[in-house]
Amino acid sequence: MTDSDVNATPAGTTQHMAKIFCVANQKGGVGKTTTTVNLAAGLAKVGQRVLMIDLDPQGNATMGSGVDKRKLALTVYDVLLESASIAEARVQSEKLISAGCGYDILGANRELAGAEVELVEVERRERRLKAAIAAVETEYDFVLIDCPPSLSMLTLNGLCCAHGVIVPMQCEYFALEGLTDLVNTIKQVKANLNDDLQIIGLLRVMFDPRITLQQQVSEQLKGHFGDKVFDTVIPRNVRLAEAPSYGVPGVVFDIQSRGAQAFIAFAQEMVARIATM
Repeated sequence: MTDSDVNATPAGTTQHMAKIFCVANQKGGVGKTTTTVNLAAGLAKVGQRVLMIDLDPQGNATMGSGVDKRKLALTVYDVLLESASIAEARVQSEKLISAGCGYDILGANRELAGAEVELVEVERRERRLKAAIAAVETEYDFVLIDCPPSLSMLTLNGLCCAHGVIVPMQCEYFALEGLTDLVNTIKQVKANLNDDLQIIGLLRVMFDPRITLQQQVSEQLKGHFGDKVFDTVIPRNVRLAEAPSYGVPGVVFDIQSRGAQAFIAFAQEMVARIATM
């Protein structure tokens, strides 16, 4: 498919294009995958058309969306190497559809770790995902990309095609340090590879209001980043933590839980924020 095929739109019509967001933080264990799958499920629940792309070779977002990564015929690896299109490789999960939270999944597994090496020699290697999404972006309202914690060729592919970055953050001392690194990375990618890229917002996750330090860091974040801090706060919640072992997002596992309700509120806040972008 050529670029002109992708962009072919009848004169006088405007096509709806998906908003593409990376969920990223260079610090591991901050709830990136939990945020990605629950936001995807929350957005689907409030009527949005969502594609979730798992860019982490661990495949946790794939498994957490009710898809067995070991049984996938095609993955994001095949898409990056241009041996399959997103339309051919995406799958759905019956568990999510029956819960009214169905979204499309472009899954990942261990194979993806090899893509790093195989892409080194390739032309336009950091733009492979962008080209693939262009073929399907009129079919979705949101594309959410779960990035690995390191700044790798995979993360770079995500950042090159995104309109913005959603940063899940725990309100603790070292979190602020990791954030500085991420902000610098985003500035570099914006300057050199993707003019559209910006931080959409910081999401406070695993928040426990009883801990004074967390409240202090939360206030520091708001003081420094202002309206870039989302209003919604995701509480520390056992049901959200249990959900992955059942292979579903917390929003599906127990929709009445505080964590699930917070993610549905966050999905609504995202939809409202996009309307003003």
